[in-house]
Amino acid sequence: ILTFVILIFAEVAPKTIAAVHPTKIALPAALIYYPLQKLAYPLDWAINLVANGLLRLVGLKTDEIASHSLSAEELRVSVAEAGAMVPRSHRRMLLSVLDLDAMTVDDVMVPRQEIIGIDLDCEWEENLAIIAATVHNRLPVFRDEIDSIIGVVSVRKLFAAMARGTLTEQQMLREIREPYFVPEGTALTSQLLTFREQHRRSAFVVDEYGDVQGLVTTEDILREIVGEYGDRPGGLDSGITRLGEDHYVIDASTTVRQLNRIMHWDLPTDGPKTLNGLILEQLGTIPKPGTRVTIASLPIEILETSDQVVKSVRLQFGARPAPNSNSEAA
Repeated sequence: ILTFVILIFAEVAPKTIAAVHPTKIALPAALIYYPLQKLAYPLDWAINLVANGLLRLVGLKTDEIASHSLSAEELRVSVAEAGAMVPRSHRRMLLSVLDLDAMTVDDVMVPRQEIIGIDLDCEWEENLAIIAATVHNRLPVFRDEIDSIIGVVSVRKLFAAMARGTLTEQQMLREIREPYFVPEGTALTSQLLTFREQHRRSAFVVDEYGDVQGLVTTEDILREIVGEYGDRPGGLDSGITRLGEDHYVIDASTTVRQLNRIMHWDLPTDGPKTLNGLILEQLGTIPKPGTRVTIASLPIEILETSDQVVKSVRLQFGARPAPNSNSEAA
């Protein structure tokens, strides 16, 4: 009976209360435990000395045990099992930070086909219209194609001259900043640190031949941590149209990770980066409109193809959870 009483009232119940209210319990308890720790230090040191000496006799080095740090997987499990101790949104962000090591700039970059910029080979009136209509803070400046990039211009610095109607090409060229390039396969963690150290907000992703493959920004990386926030012009929201219950029309250039995060799906992320790439890999050919394919149990119908790529698809299936921006990523 005494064992049962001690187990309940001196072990399980107090530890549960302390786990639910750690700060309220730990701080007052420290007033008692800290002096007791000081008083018991000689005895504690002697016991550890004897115990460690016995372990060394059997070939176990306690120094190596103490030096082992918590691995990423162990930390991931700890965060995932935190339960009510950590809010769900915080757990999701912590897990996303741990996932950054396994992700590269290729996973979040804007592909080169979608990069909007100023082509100096075009008429200046056309470029003025692009500057006036853009929703981006910075625009790349190039000649003929994005591979011949000259620099990046801050649209904010051009507003005053545009308002007066005196903005010229030469004035814009004086405001451009040298472009910044990063190789394919750069880890997101290292790229985020590089952005901070070099006071950069964007970089052009290039392949082994020096050709521009896409554009990555700090916003793209932060979105992987905190999820979608605010309005993203030309982003995922404009790439998905909901026609009814479990009935969607999707821009095939939408990235797989964005679909998984917003739609709570489980499309494979270890291959092509976009839905178009997944479809072409699955079929092994350029499909015609009306072609149907199933990927990760999702029935996909091709609606439109153009320039050797899939432009839009339709998904219509049975009862499936609707997208929920508050749910955790698949």
